[in-house]
Amino acid sequence: MGEAPSTGLLDLVLEALDDAKAQDVVTIDLSGKSAIADTMVIASGRSDRHVNAVSDRLLRALKDAGYGSVPAEGTETCDWVLIDAGDVIAHIFRPEVREFYNLEKMWSAPAHDEPGGDQAAH
Repeated sequence: MGEAPSTGLLDLVLEALDDAKAQDVVTIDLSGKSAIADTMVIASGRSDRHVNAVSDRLLRALKDAGYGSVPAEGTETCDWVLIDAGDVIAHIFRPEVREFYNLEKMWSAPAHDEPGGDQAAH
């Protein structure tokens, strides 16, 4: 059947983040965990200015690739920018904000149908 529909989009997102020198890029498969997207990408910028530059680069790459104007939140302060590209959601943080929210830990937990996923969350 070929690659998943979001694979090309994910590659585009990862390439744009790399081009913008985003740091500590993590990809989380959301299959079986959420219907909001197929994949979550979390990355850091060194400062609010770098977060702004990274998010601008990603939004420009998405638009240039034909995805149009993709919704983004947090661009006013650039502590944490969320870019919702449909099948791929990107979070770009300043390091201390990323550490505070720790999305990797929350979203990397096993889904309920995975081994260990049927335990109650505490």
